[in-house]
Amino acid sequence: MTATETRPPATATGGGREVAVDLLVVGAGPAGLYAAYYAGFRGLRTALVDSLPEPGGQVMALYPEKMVYDVAGFPAIVGRDLVAGLVTQAARFDPVYVLGERAESLTDEAGHRPRAGDRLVVTTDKGTRITCGAVVVTGGIGTFTPRPLPGGDVWEGRGLTYVVRKLAAHTGQDVVIVGGGDSAVDWALALADIAASVTLVHRRKNFRAHAASVADMEKGPTVVLTDAQVDSLEGGPVDGGEALHTVHVRTKDGTVTPHKAQAVIAALGFTADIGPLERWGIDIVDRKILVDTAMRTSVAGVYSAGDITEYAGKVRLISVGFGEAATAVNNAATYLDPDQPLFPGHSSDDPAGLGATAHA
Repeated sequence: MTATETRPPATATGGGREVAVDLLVVGAGPAGLYAAYYAGFRGLRTALVDSLPEPGGQVMALYPEKMVYDVAGFPAIVGRDLVAGLVTQAARFDPVYVLGERAESLTDEAGHRPRAGDRLVVTTDKGTRITCGAVVVTGGIGTFTPRPLPGGDVWEGRGLTYVVRKLAAHTGQDVVIVGGGDSAVDWALALADIAASVTLVHRRKNFRAHAASVADMEKGPTVVLTDAQVDSLEGGPVDGGEALHTVHVRTKDGTVTPHKAQAVIAALGFTADIGPLERWGIDIVDRKILVDTAMRTSVAGVYSAGDITEYAGKVRLISVGFGEAATAVNNAATYLDPDQPLFPGHSSDDPAGLGATAHA
């Protein structure tokens, strides 16, 4: 099964649809998909809700063909392949996907603020009501919007892009990448042997990317321009339309130099909004959900894992999110049924994949 072949929602979308499960995972990114697998291993019927139309979260939305280096057991793995593997892993337990819908409100079954022991109801922006015993929020950074390249809006779709969905689309092109973070440097490395030329423009001297990646880029064919920024984009008529052909780059001393380019990748980061979660009564600081060592939030029955969480010593890596997801699910299982053990045993001891059964 690939990431685009995930099981569709159990019934027709919208229109007051009702879904009843043991556990709801809010966010279908890597941490959420692993939480769905682990919940199935614990015998919990699970649903995932995500505002994006496909599983994978930021990985599929922003860098599906970028290499991911921080997942245990994989020296490197393409983003979409990681997501496909997680979807296949979770499919063993047949989770319900509620995609293209945003989790809006959290109440008890009577529509009031929930208390410990209540069945929880999460209602989406399309009217779907998901009733569950517990919730694990794995919403990454929430909804996200790429930061725009100043003056570039008229060239979007005509040479300017914020996401590289297919590396092959840039085969033989002169590519200018704008940015100084991991995404910008990773794209430069990935396109070095595919594009005709790669130029990276960064407005500062120092990069925010991993030092080893920056060193690899600087040893390769990429032209690196620091203390510089894009001054303007220029294009001309192509096949009855207009397409980009030149990027003008201004250096710190004011000099403006033209660079041939049929493509500009603006990797300037993105703005995040956790939106309705701020109205759930959860303790949130700087758009991050505060959790304890059991991944519990301040609301009984609601847990959290992944990039959206915050605690002392937090490290935001996909691999860390996987561990947090397992911790959240196991603690949610004991919340749903206190007679169940916190430690579920090893998956290698359970070839049938049944795990311990816990129900709300």
